[in-house]
Amino acid sequence: MRRYLLLAVLLFLNACQPVQAETYPSLTLKPPEGVLVLGQPTPTPVPPNTIQPLITPPSPTPAFTPTSPSPTVTATPTPAEITLLFTGQIVPGRCVQAGVDARGSADYIYAEVRDLLQSADLTIGTLNAALSDYAPTTGCISTFVLVGSSNNADALAKAGFDVMSVATNHIKNCNSNTCGDRAFLDTLENLGRVGILPVGGGKTVEEALQPVLVERSGVRFAIVSLGEIEPMAFADEDTPGIAPLTEVNLRQAIAAARQVGDVVIVMPHWGPEYASTPNWNQRKYARIAVEAGADLVVGNHTHVVQATQTISGVPVFYGLGNFVFDQTWDHKNQQSVLLTIRFRGTQYLGYEFTPVYADGDGTVHLADEAEAAEILERISAASTALPPVP
Repeated sequence: MRRYLLLAVLLFLNACQPVQAETYPSLTLKPPEGVLVLGQPTPTPVPPNTIQPLITPPSPTPAFTPTSPSPTVTATPTPAEITLLFTGQIVPGRCVQAGVDARGSADYIYAEVRDLLQSADLTIGTLNAALSDYAPTTGCISTFVLVGSSNNADALAKAGFDVMSVATNHIKNCNSNTCGDRAFLDTLENLGRVGILPVGGGKTVEEALQPVLVERSGVRFAIVSLGEIEPMAFADEDTPGIAPLTEVNLRQAIAAARQVGDVVIVMPHWGPEYASTPNWNQRKYARIAVEAGADLVVGNHTHVVQATQTISGVPVFYGLGNFVFDQTWDHKNQQSVLLTIRFRGTQYLGYEFTPVYADGDGTVHLADEAEAAEILERISAASTALPPVP
């Protein structure tokens, strides 16, 4: 009985103790492979043998900075080469005009050199005779009156001339002062009629000093011409004629040309006749022209070829001889050169001489090898004899 009582007491005591919950290991349920659990992130599998990068917060988006489009690089075009051609003086009077009268045209004079004259971009001559039908021509006689008929202008245009210096000493020849003014104005009119620009002459001295502007391949060539030989040909405030060559006039003309032109060309009519070596006065005016801004100096008048030289980088050609004249009493007076000047844009490249000679009726021929060498040697000797530029 006591044993059962003890058992009952023990059961009672155990029943009064708090029940301790049995502890089990935690269990995490994984969904079957391939099953997506909504609301749970899907881990990105990491390939074996790789280092999983740390996840860093994204950097703020940089502000947008607009950039200009890359400029288009355009190659600068190379300036075109430009050729200028100058002749010696043209005197279609006396026996030359007699030949024109006999043929009815002056075209024959330039036939042999026409292709050369026309090949240049700009062809420039020096006219030392009036072109007028106002007074009768003289015929083939010895006289200082040098006048040609108006159809000489047509032949000059057909030959290829673009510009003609008229600042010469025989440009107003016509037997009397009154006729001289008339013949001179006829000359300007006849040149203009055929499209040749006269330079160095006008109805007043102001007009005579004005530059002639010719553009070739975008380059503006401003040309002025002045003469010193014959005061009776000079223009003044109310008298037609040529631009007188003085220092004041030369500087004024070049300054006007410099304002409108890219290349300034000065064409003086100067120097003693029949002398290949320029005199002091020619050299003085050449220096003044260069100082005043000339880019090229091409002179005429002396009836023979003269020296060349360079002054402060500017080429100076003192005289090119008689291109068309009847002075057959000395063969040197029948010889001349065609002067070809080359520019690239405004840059002077160099020059070439083409020796020629004229018959008594004015017909121009290309010189053969021996005569060409003689002409060029005369120019070289005269150039060597020049004193140094001060």
